[in-house]
Amino acid sequence: MADMPVWAAPEITGWRRLPAHAVPRGGITLDGRWRFQLLPSPDASLSDRWAQIDVPGCWTMQDFEDVHGVRDLPQYLNFDMPWPDLPPHPPAVNPTGVYEREVDVPAEWAGRRVVLHVGAAESVVLARVNGIDVGMGKDSHLAGEFDVTHAVRPGEPNTIGLTVVKWSDATFVEDQDQWWHGGVTRPVRIYSTDPLYLDDVHISSGLADGGAGDLTVEVRVRSAGGLLPEGWRVSAWLDGPEPEVELPVDEEFAALAAEREQVSGWLGRVRLRATVPAVRPWSAETPELYGLTVRVFRPDGTVADESRHRVGFRTVEIVGRDLLVNGVRVYIRGVNRHDFHPRTGRVVSAEDMRADLVTMKQFGFNAVRTSHYPNDPALLDLADELGLYVVDEANVESHAYATELADDPAYLPAFLDRVSRMVRRDKNHPSVVIWSLGNESDYGVNHDAAAGWLRGYDPTRPLQYEGAIRYDYESGRAASDIACPMYASIDDIVGYARSGRQTRPLILCEYSHAMGNSNGSLSDYWAAIESTPGLQGGFIWEFWDHGLMQRVTDGRPAPDGGYAAGVAEPGYRWAYGGDFGDDPNDGNFCIDGVVFPDRTPKPVMYEHRELAGPVRIEPDGSSRVLVHNRQHFKDLSWLAAEWELSASGDAVAGRTAADRLRTVPAELPPIPPGGSATVDVPPELLAAPAGPGEVWLTLRVTTRDDLPWAPAGTTMCLPQIKVRDEDRDLITRAGEQIAGAGVGSWPVEVDGEGLLVHPLLASPPTLSLWRAPTDNDRIGGHAARWEELGLHALTREPLDVVRHGERVVVRARYTAAGGVSIAHEQVLTPTVGGVLIEETAVLPDALADVPRIGSVWETAAGFDAFEWFGQGPWETYPDRCAGGPVGAYRADVDRLFTPHARPQESGGRHAVRRFALTGGAARLAVHLDEPRQVSVTRHRDADLAAALHHDELVPLTRCVVHVDAAHRGLGTASCGPDTLAPYLVGPGTYTWSWVLSFT
Repeated sequence: MADMPVWAAPEITGWRRLPAHAVPRGGITLDGRWRFQLLPSPDASLSDRWAQIDVPGCWTMQDFEDVHGVRDLPQYLNFDMPWPDLPPHPPAVNPTGVYEREVDVPAEWAGRRVVLHVGAAESVVLARVNGIDVGMGKDSHLAGEFDVTHAVRPGEPNTIGLTVVKWSDATFVEDQDQWWHGGVTRPVRIYSTDPLYLDDVHISSGLADGGAGDLTVEVRVRSAGGLLPEGWRVSAWLDGPEPEVELPVDEEFAALAAEREQVSGWLGRVRLRATVPAVRPWSAETPELYGLTVRVFRPDGTVADESRHRVGFRTVEIVGRDLLVNGVRVYIRGVNRHDFHPRTGRVVSAEDMRADLVTMKQFGFNAVRTSHYPNDPALLDLADELGLYVVDEANVESHAYATELADDPAYLPAFLDRVSRMVRRDKNHPSVVIWSLGNESDYGVNHDAAAGWLRGYDPTRPLQYEGAIRYDYESGRAASDIACPMYASIDDIVGYARSGRQTRPLILCEYSHAMGNSNGSLSDYWAAIESTPGLQGGFIWEFWDHGLMQRVTDGRPAPDGGYAAGVAEPGYRWAYGGDFGDDPNDGNFCIDGVVFPDRTPKPVMYEHRELAGPVRIEPDGSSRVLVHNRQHFKDLSWLAAEWELSASGDAVAGRTAADRLRTVPAELPPIPPGGSATVDVPPELLAAPAGPGEVWLTLRVTTRDDLPWAPAGTTMCLPQIKVRDEDRDLITRAGEQIAGAGVGSWPVEVDGEGLLVHPLLASPPTLSLWRAPTDNDRIGGHAARWEELGLHALTREPLDVVRHGERVVVRARYTAAGGVSIAHEQVLTPTVGGVLIEETAVLPDALADVPRIGSVWETAAGFDAFEWFGQGPWETYPDRCAGGPVGAYRADVDRLFTPHARPQESGGRHAVRRFALTGGAARLAVHLDEPRQVSVTRHRDADLAAALHHDELVPLTRCVVHVDAAHRGLGTASCGPDTLAPYLVGPGTYTWSWVLSFT
């Protein structure tokens, strides 16, 4: 074996590696400090000098002494391979880590079977014990286990050695959109068993008639000595029901197994079956688990081996166009997830995984896809416990050479090995409801072979593979029971569902790409899904921003660095492709999650929470509200609620920080899942506030008690209805409100070019058509077009300035590159306490799609607080505002901006009616003619556009204020559909007006 380049032989997936199984094992942990050398290639010679490194850990994310002068840092690529050689050849320069450490093997392990467990290594691991080669395995995301009984010396120290080769033939089928790392990335341990041991346990736990559970346990038993001893037996019993249930042996299966195995006698198989009365079904909403104990006995009746399992009773099936869980059509509100951590790369602790899933649950996600490989097995334990549906995906992605490898017989063993070992490991988890054959590997006979094995081994779950349906949603039935497209448009999926051709569920494996300021039209997707039979949900791409913590001083990874609130601490930054000198790279395309690298939620998380909320409301007469339970399996008894009544009133003119006028506890009736009930609004809320302003009624829904994933009082949703419209012209009311506050008048002052002048204005209101490009703008090609048009550098030419008493009319022409002209008029009229600014702009046909049209200006320094009545409190945009209830809010100006790793347009607030800026004794207030898009930040658009990282920005002491008549939606054009037509800004005449006042 030592002379065989196994890292360049795709036909060889492992050597002396044990079959994957589902028997939990403990043992002696080998995690911690190991001796380490990083070689330039697998054939390089070792030095006498050793460094120290942590296991598990990526060597790409750790500092160690480079005794060979080799340094290997992270590299980010989407689908291109890191080297040009064709499959299956790895490059000549191939970082190879050599690990060693000692372990004291207990003397009592003498005569027992001993196994070395390597949780995961990227991408080939060769194991040795006391200098003896004990096995080899490929697959960077599944464990390799090796029988080392013959090599260990019980009762004395033993030397464990691991050689990890980074690049191999296997890398060509691990070509995911991710950082490339190297190292041992999951825990390592050594354990022992009796010579008579449980080889595998396969649990099937469905639902039977009358609320009973149907439990089948198939047990495989082996003997390290070869033949099984006569008289061994197996037992199993289930905890939880009263009384506990002991499973009888399936005698018919036993007779058949005995007939088949009577010749060899080296493998024992036992099937035990029982009907369990009155079980509590498992679902993502009700993750009920029971304990199962399995034992194998020696002929003398003593226990040789034992395993404990958690069982969830549930069924998964496809009926027509519906995926059913426990017989119920469920919406899949999912997110894609990588094993990721900003300081350790691919290495993730159980605590971090729990935090991931807790965050998902709190924001309304009920499903996770393990993109694009089996995640750490601890994640599935947590999904079982907390309640999430899992699409378990095999580690197969040959993106760069997808067409070639899908039909390549040399890679058939790899496809089959990776799918089968995942299924054998994860089959007992109730959270796993769908198997996936992999991702972005085209479609070929290798997939069909893997699907054939899987269907025979586990007929209890459907399987999916996006490549099989890529060109036709009705194709590829051998490999996919689900139409699972990625980034399909709303028109596309609705058209398919209404075509009469659809014969299976449609669940998007990826949609709504979360890169930068994104996820536009998430509410439009869900409006279509919930109103169209045959559409059942999907998985947002993706959970994490994959920004690695990097020291700015030397460009190295910073495992010891800190971070908080979405932004790396001073001296550190979130690194993306190219920041480690990696070439080639795909830039910041890895910064595409719904949470920042520190797991701080992005604004889209609040959008999703509302869309997925368990409760919705709608008016039902003048004093009642219809409450809907949007869950599939639970009533509303686990929730608490309170009514909040908010009114626009004089929130700005009266200088209030917020305007919550009424808060009254709400009693939610025990509405069954999918049901509705009418609820009376408390009488004290019906006496709406005096005055003509808007009034909104919000139902704040929270958890009633502490849950494993949410403490009592955690907000689950904020459904809202409008009780009363504004019944007066906003601008007229503004003057009345300001006068009522005792604010004096402000004469209009303009300079020679007709620009408004005031000591608290650092720059006057001028026309703005541009925004700092979002990632969607940039990658979608819009930013380049806008720059060609010169929207970022308009030239202003005053045409005339005419005074009519104190009223001033200013006409100007703004010219973009290429001579495109935009007519603009401002009418400035003194009003009580301020100035009324009425604006008109005409966009010619040449400007068919612009990012915004409105006014931009800057305040003097000193304003540090922002109050507004509109949608909030978090960032909202025209096509991402369903999760921003209307109300009165206050925030520090410095916290309004969303700190994306690559700076871009952010921090906007949608449908703002009025706002104010305060600082010291000064106050600036704006009343708008109708709800508008507003942003207040410390950054000019040009500065945002020029910066590649957040740490490059220098905040202004001023406030940069945008008031937009119209603002382009966000869309998801970085990977997926562009902004939908209703949210575009095109040619035509735009008018907007606002009152600006100072006190």
